[in-house]
Amino acid sequence: MKKIRYGSEMDKMPNVAFRIMTLIFKVRNAFKPMGRCLDKFGIKKGSIVIDYGCGPGMHIRRASELVGNEGLVYAVDIQELAIKSVKKLIRKYKLSNVETLQTDGNNVEMRENTADLIYALDMFHMIKDFKSFLLELNRIAKPNCVLILEDGHQSRKKSKEKIGKSGCWEIEKEHKKYMICKPVRNNEMVE
Repeated sequence: MKKIRYGSEMDKMPNVAFRIMTLIFKVRNAFKPMGRCLDKFGIKKGSIVIDYGCGPGMHIRRASELVGNEGLVYAVDIQELAIKSVKKLIRKYKLSNVETLQTDGNNVEMRENTADLIYALDMFHMIKDFKSFLLELNRIAKPNCVLILEDGHQSRKKSKEKIGKSGCWEIEKEHKKYMICKPVRNNEMVE
């Protein structure tokens, strides 16, 4: 009998699950608007920010406002429906500083040393090959980049274990819902 998993180390959720999640977020957002959590991340005008695992784009408008016209927000996701959803938001709100990128789960078509800040919220638990994922984030991060990584639906202990095993990020600070990480550069990486 085939075991069906929803959410844990499956990389890409089924389309029906994505649609249900989007509907739940829309209802929740009616009572508690999303995006304000980004205010705590220290996003500055002119920054290049990556919303990795952007989902239906709950944080895109606020990220766009925070980086301003001088900055750029990349909305990255493996799910085609997420990219379509964010493109609708870009058109609806005329977000000229937001671009979408679809990943295959391991690579994203972006130059090295691009990002000032990367946030990956409520999705880390879904990543099957966490080492490749964290290495790819390290590749696209500038040397002083900040990674905001939320545990998602896994324990903090498991998140910290994964980060430690990757050897390419170190935890600088912990908050109740997320960790702030700094990249370990190639000459510093542990083999």
